[in-house]
Amino acid sequence: MILEMKVPSPGESITEVEIAAWLVEDGDYVEKDQAIAEVDSDKATLELPAEVSGIITLKAEEGDAVEVGAVVCLIDTSAEKPAGDEAPKEGLKEEAPKAEAPKVVAVETKTYATGSASPAAKKILAEKGMDSSSISGTGKDGRVTKDDAVNAVPSMGTPAGGSRGTSRSKMSMLRRKVAERLVEVKNTTAMLTTFNEVDMSPIFALRSEYKETFKAKHGVSLGFMSFFTLAVVRALEMYPAVNSMLDGKEMLSYDFCDISIAVSGPKGLMVPVIRNAENLSFRGVESEVKRLAIRARDGQITVDEMTGGTFTITNGGVFGSMLSTPIINPPQSGILGMHNIVERPVAIDGKVEIRPIMFVALSYDHRIIDGKESVGFLVAVKEALENPVELLMNNGVKKALEL
Repeated sequence: MILEMKVPSPGESITEVEIAAWLVEDGDYVEKDQAIAEVDSDKATLELPAEVSGIITLKAEEGDAVEVGAVVCLIDTSAEKPAGDEAPKEGLKEEAPKAEAPKVVAVETKTYATGSASPAAKKILAEKGMDSSSISGTGKDGRVTKDDAVNAVPSMGTPAGGSRGTSRSKMSMLRRKVAERLVEVKNTTAMLTTFNEVDMSPIFALRSEYKETFKAKHGVSLGFMSFFTLAVVRALEMYPAVNSMLDGKEMLSYDFCDISIAVSGPKGLMVPVIRNAENLSFRGVESEVKRLAIRARDGQITVDEMTGGTFTITNGGVFGSMLSTPIINPPQSGILGMHNIVERPVAIDGKVEIRPIMFVALSYDHRIIDGKESVGFLVAVKEALENPVELLMNNGVKKALEL
């Protein structure tokens, strides 16, 4: 019996996928539920498991875009599993003999010493800032003539003798979709960005004192993301317009906080969602961040885990970014950008002190978020991060960290 394997729907509204990589070869024996291919949609990379056991015949090439429901391979279920380790390559054509490599014919090239040019040619080349050794002369014995010098075009840079090759590769469907969405945001939203700076000293002190105990008890590190996530949740509750989005002519607001976190995966930028972050503790946020980051890194993240966020946090600081203007993740209306932490001189009570400072940026859709709300939101985030014991822990550090 020959089974036709069709592309399953990876999620709502997705009509096409791309064969990113075949994990088996044509003619291999595959087991049921064995991963046979990786497919890219415009939202994620997913594995395609074999529906039955048998000999597989591939019907699509790597890089092909295929519609959901299209046949990508056939599996012959009547074929017996091979006894040895190597599966038989049934139905394969004999390998064609390799074409003989073309012979390389060496062509002797004459070289000429610097200065092998007529006096007139030397003068013209000097005016152009060129040397006669860089010109192929057309005169007798390769001598550079006046015409050669007149026609010579100066190089725009100093030749270094290095490679000047180029390469071309096809962008993945996910990367193409991200590019389309970024352009769409720039063209369809009234995006503005407001900036502020945060003194990270209080968070540094808390992490220094409790990070080892926290990790020993909960199995996850006490990172910056939990502080930022809970500070954002507090600010969203204070400024609900930032936790809203446009739906036609209406503004849709949420009474929950689903926080998208931008992470870099093997296939590009991904934004898994921390659901109902308003109900999570420091331990809950850190555990969820770790779980989602591992799934994104291993290519196991699903479409459902990356949809439905109401606000996004992105951390360019892990790559060394000092300051940036993050682009809104549509259809959301706001995104908070974290950056690297640098020791800077700041004025504290009339004195200059060195403090670990992070610049933060809030990009927002000005169509539904006013300047007062955007600035107030970012100030609320700053206040919570600079006074976490009172504003995020209710003056109970050990209770908040569940120690």
